[in-house]
Amino acid sequence: MPDSATTFDFIVTGAGSAGAVVAARLSESGRHRVLLLEAGPPDTNPWIHIPLGFAKTYVNPTINWKFESLPQPQLGNRQMYLPRGKTLGGTSSINGMVYIRGNHADYDEWRQRGCEGWDWDSVLPYFRKAQNQVRGSSEYHGTGGPLNVSDHIGKFELAEAVLSAAEQAGIPRNPDFNGANQEGCGYYQTTTGNRRRWSTAKGYLQPAKSRPNLVISTLSHATRILIENGRAVGVEYRSPKGLETARAKREVVVSGGAYGSPQLLQLSGLGPAEHLRDMGIEVVRDMPAVGANLHDHFCAYLSWRCAKPITMNDLENSLFQKAVAGMRYALFRSGPMASNGIHAGLFTRTDPRLERPDMQINLLEWSTLERTKDRVVPHSFPGFTLAPVHLRPDGRGTVRLATPDPLAPPAISFDFLRTEYDMRAMLDGIRLARRIAAQPALKPYVMDELLPGSPVASDNDLGEFVRQNGVSNHHPSSSCAMGTGSNTAVDPRLRVHGIGGLRVADASIMPSVVAGNTNAPSIMIGEKAASMILEDAAA
Repeated sequence: MPDSATTFDFIVTGAGSAGAVVAARLSESGRHRVLLLEAGPPDTNPWIHIPLGFAKTYVNPTINWKFESLPQPQLGNRQMYLPRGKTLGGTSSINGMVYIRGNHADYDEWRQRGCEGWDWDSVLPYFRKAQNQVRGSSEYHGTGGPLNVSDHIGKFELAEAVLSAAEQAGIPRNPDFNGANQEGCGYYQTTTGNRRRWSTAKGYLQPAKSRPNLVISTLSHATRILIENGRAVGVEYRSPKGLETARAKREVVVSGGAYGSPQLLQLSGLGPAEHLRDMGIEVVRDMPAVGANLHDHFCAYLSWRCAKPITMNDLENSLFQKAVAGMRYALFRSGPMASNGIHAGLFTRTDPRLERPDMQINLLEWSTLERTKDRVVPHSFPGFTLAPVHLRPDGRGTVRLATPDPLAPPAISFDFLRTEYDMRAMLDGIRLARRIAAQPALKPYVMDELLPGSPVASDNDLGEFVRQNGVSNHHPSSSCAMGTGSNTAVDPRLRVHGIGGLRVADASIMPSVVAGNTNAPSIMIGEKAASMILEDAAA
């Protein structure tokens, strides 16, 4: 007879952008006993909660998985750094906090692929349900939800200049990228509240943690889903106490993200049969789509020396400025530490024949001499970066087991620059960024181009720059893709094909990556998943 203390109605593995939402919503009524497993520690690191602190969490191994890709042949055999959150809130606790939903047509395309209930009109209510929008309630925005969405405080000189330059380059202003239209340039909103990061741990778990029917277990790494007679009945996990087991009377919900979810499914015998056998894992169900179709945005960083000392480089390089900024933030929640330094950007089409934007350019109000998995070093002088991000790459990658050890990182590979279009879009994005930097509005700010440097101008030279410097934009998705065909892992209700009592709820279920940052869509997926689970439980 299972111990009642280790038996739950629902078990959720991963307390990230989606998993925290699922656990909070499933436990909300008090009728269901829920266990939430998180491999990382509680979200007590102070840098998590300071908006500018994400520069610190970016390289912190205590709260960041710090994954790396396999060497990528199409990128000069480079390995790419792939940060992922390892704490309550997951990547919502370490990301840049930019709130973007993607394009309406992204979701309509999901529906066209057979994902009923995932068109724009169907997902919008869940975006609104999650949201506490500082601008108030409207057709596109909600208030009263757990997730604070805020405007930046005031205006920023460099951001204003870049936006004016973008307008001079032919990109119209857009006051709301999450409203009726995505295209244009403008300020980003952020997942912050009271000038603090508003992760899903803060918005969803903090109000829920006192519920007696919700058990949040940190430092608890899920290592295997227990499957009996074709049904998920529990989870095996490693904690400071050793190897433990919890049973689920209703369902197990896997929310480990685009890298962690396919890894856990494969460790549990759900994945490509030949690969599982090579790893010495018993095949429960041959599922080639588990760990396939990995889809991510690709980007490059172009940087310029700035003529005015108004960038984050100046803050980082001055002990005095850092001390003043720290005091301003501690006393008044103001100053540069109250901001994420990613104030503005734009969405546009690299080809006017395209129906929707395929290029995002972010303004980063810093420039770096070195950017690795272990440290980020700014230039010793003022600088800023324009980062073209290709939103619709053709290339698809894989997530596989590197070893059968459940505590080892997965083997992650992309297929960036697979097609001529993938490269052409990046070259068009680079040329647009340069055109913006050359506009009159930026003339008082731009000195010399640091990267790639003005001599790098031909298609061949720029292509080589992209191959040697382009990176993942840290928006992985689609590795447990949703749909009804053979190349999908879960159905439109997020149930794993052929296995009872098992769902996946995170960015891995996206049929294709959305056009924009993926945190807000992951939270929406968590909201919709919880709603469907509760509907099915009540049936």
